[in-house]
Amino acid sequence: MIQVENLTKRYAGFTALDRVSFSVAAGTVVGFLGANGAGKTTMLRILSCFMPPSEGVARVGGFDTVREGQQVRRIIGYLPESVPLYTDMRVHEYLHFRARLKGVVATDAKAAVERVISRCRLVEKRRNLIGALSKGQRQRVGIADALVHDPRLLILDEPTSGLDPDQRIEVRNLIHELGAERTVLLSTHILPEAEATCSHVVIIHRGRVRASAATASLRSAFGHWRLVHSGAPLPDAANAAHDAHGDRTTVRCESQEAGAAHAAAAVRAGRSVMELSCQGQTLEAVFLEIASSAEGAA
Repeated sequence: MIQVENLTKRYAGFTALDRVSFSVAAGTVVGFLGANGAGKTTMLRILSCFMPPSEGVARVGGFDTVREGQQVRRIIGYLPESVPLYTDMRVHEYLHFRARLKGVVATDAKAAVERVISRCRLVEKRRNLIGALSKGQRQRVGIADALVHDPRLLILDEPTSGLDPDQRIEVRNLIHELGAERTVLLSTHILPEAEATCSHVVIIHRGRVRASAATASLRSAFGHWRLVHSGAPLPDAANAAHDAHGDRTTVRCESQEAGAAHAAAAVRAGRSVMELSCQGQTLEAVFLEIASSAEGAA
């Protein structure tokens, strides 16, 4: 659905994106992760045809975002970080207005509006003035706006920023449901949100992609292996992190190979191996390790 190749964006001597390459398969929910200022919003603005890159190519649905911007706009729905809503309009009036702007024909606009009002749980608020809604409700109006022309790709920039915990859960659940119907690219710096929602992640730091993989694979790759065996710690495990409790010992191993070697040594020593398993890191811990490594290499 998305293919980015060697994309660079410069602003007056500052490089916001530096030779960025990644891809997003159709039908996936992908987290575009990074700290504030990492280049996330710049990337989303390029993908949504808001601005061109300085170098490189970005394609959405096979269409070039520079040369074929009109085709790209027809198949994407974009929710910017600051949702630009007309607060003096009623919810259903605003969404009908936006549907017509996005090319939904008049005979289909009413049905399209009713569909997204229901989908975004705004039925009871459909006649309310947007300015009278809570921030979480306004965010749902913004998502409904992004969905009203039934796009194949939904691009969301910090969709839960500034929401209280209940509102975040509400919006997160909605995003999870929408991911079953279409491709979603979710930009955020709130990593637990991405961990709960996204099947894949792209991590960007200081304008460069540092990792791109399935969320579970990335967590496992940066995790450790846990070995539990009977009896006291082995002599050759003295340099490994271990914890003896009762009649068993737990050893932390930094790789599968190290875990297998400790397990083999335990068997040779007459111990019973009770567990050898991978303990994945949280996505937040993975991000911090990747960012730290990038700083060290800079």
